[in-house]
Amino acid sequence: MEIDLDSAVSFVATHARVIERRRLQFLLDGGSPAGVLAALDAYRNPDGGYGWGLEPDQRSSTSQPVAAMHALEVLAAVRDDSDRAMQICDWLAAHTLPDGGIAFGLPHADTAGCAPHWTGADAEKSSLQMTAQLAAQAHRLARHRKDIAEHPWLVRATSFCLDSIDRIDKAPHPYELMFVFLFLDAVADHDPRADRLFDRVQRFVVTDGPISVPEAEGEVLHLLDFSAYAGSRSRSLFDQAAITADLHRLASQQQPDGGWQVTFPASSPAAALEWRGCATVQAVATLRGAAL
Repeated sequence: MEIDLDSAVSFVATHARVIERRRLQFLLDGGSPAGVLAALDAYRNPDGGYGWGLEPDQRSSTSQPVAAMHALEVLAAVRDDSDRAMQICDWLAAHTLPDGGIAFGLPHADTAGCAPHWTGADAEKSSLQMTAQLAAQAHRLARHRKDIAEHPWLVRATSFCLDSIDRIDKAPHPYELMFVFLFLDAVADHDPRADRLFDRVQRFVVTDGPISVPEAEGEVLHLLDFSAYAGSRSRSLFDQAAITADLHRLASQQQPDGGWQVTFPASSPAAALEWRGCATVQAVATLRGAAL
């Protein structure tokens, strides 16, 4: 798909955070991951978790599950072999609920700039949406790390997700469905249950237009949100003409300033710009067939 890559690079250099600048540089130049990891370390806490606004709408300095997910995503992208991922898994194990799941968010007092869904998260209830996205990124890294693949937290989280997905009998929230697909793609190469579960949830994905997010006017997800990675199992499940059409849609949404927009409202002006940086790096990766 044709995009103005120079403009995208300029947008990220002008408006995005250092971590997005480093990730885009790594994606395009294939250089050392050291710069990416140095940027990620700015969000790291002594307990092994991550916070400090790594999730743009969750500005708390405290370690949070969603920040751990972003950190694992970065570590998977650069195939990091340090102790960072093990420390994240240990941190997640310490915050795992009895059923093996992770809460959507943890309590925190520094709520300035945080979106309501983070400040009001139920810390006593396991979230399939959160656990699936965490486990998915951990499994992506585990392809190259046996110690991560065998970590007790990931084993429990994987069972929680598979059992929860097996109980889905009606259309889940679009974001939950998106992360279910991400999780199933991450385990499909080594867990035979994935194909059956794909059959269970595939019918809920709209392939010929946007999926509206309930109670969020104008916020939508598209087919590529459910199947972002070229070569993934989910890509083979959907009509290839629909995938191609959505790639064209994504390419056409590059803005005159070189970046991409998001359809959801951000919690602050800073977060809005940070989200655009994230969206731009993800769009470039998706259109180039890369797995960030």
